[in-house]
Amino acid sequence: MVSAHTFLTTRRGFIAGATATLLATRPALAQSGAKQMRIRCTFSDQEFTYLLNDNATTHDFVSMLSLDLTISDFSTNEKIAYLPRRLDEGGLVNYSDEAPGDLCYFRGWGNLAFFYDTYEYRGDLIRLGKIEGPLDPLQVKGEFPLHIELLA
Repeated sequence: MVSAHTFLTTRRGFIAGATATLLATRPALAQSGAKQMRIRCTFSDQEFTYLLNDNATTHDFVSMLSLDLTISDFSTNEKIAYLPRRLDEGGLVNYSDEAPGDLCYFRGWGNLAFFYDTYEYRGDLIRLGKIEGPLDPLQVKGEFPLHIELLA
């Protein structure tokens, strides 16, 4: 049988060790030089940027840049663009804070989804980032050549 003293000592040691590990890694992450990734999207006479999330799917997407694709209207709330290949789906996480301005990867067809109106997450989207600025460029109707590039 474990005494109450041994249990508390072990538990305190574990908590202290875990806390020290978390605190020690925080400065290392800050010093790693990791910076926020942004992309610029251009079509027609529209230009807009996205602040990207840090996940495996986004990193795979960024590895393909720069890209020249076609952007077109889909449904009543988004524009889509087909990628030349499917992306790593390691960035899949459930979320419930869907919002206009989200850039997502649709796992079903392997395309980008640029949301400019409300949508519902159903487990088939991987969020890549969030638009910086107004949604107006995405509301221009039609099909256009789209250029996507990584910003330094």
